[in-house]
Amino acid sequence: MTTFKTLVFVALGGSLGAVSRYLLGLLARAWWGESFPHGTLLVNVLGCLIIGILAGVGLKHVSLPLQQFAIIGVLGSLTTFSTFGHDTLELFQRQPLLALGNIGANVIAGLAAVALGYWLFHQA
Repeated sequence: MTTFKTLVFVALGGSLGAVSRYLLGLLARAWWGESFPHGTLLVNVLGCLIIGILAGVGLKHVSLPLQQFAIIGVLGSLTTFSTFGHDTLELFQRQPLLALGNIGANVIAGLAAVALGYWLFHQA
């Protein structure tokens, strides 16, 4: 059951993640320009590194409130790509072919959803 305390942890982490994403995007544009989405790549890779560190430490050794703050809150607003990376790594360890399917499904469905949303709501 979700408690008010859980919501506060997620909200605080979400605030930190969103502001971090914004600032890292500004920094990436200042460093590398706007010819490539460097900011998105930076936050996705950084988020993957952080969730990998947390998984490497062992999530069972990380308190539930810290997991909620860091994973759902910070990383959830910084990037959901980190969760995708972690889920896919775990799947690779159990079922490599299913992990490949997960990669394909996320990339293809994600791009298709972006295209569909754009197509449905694009102002001509």
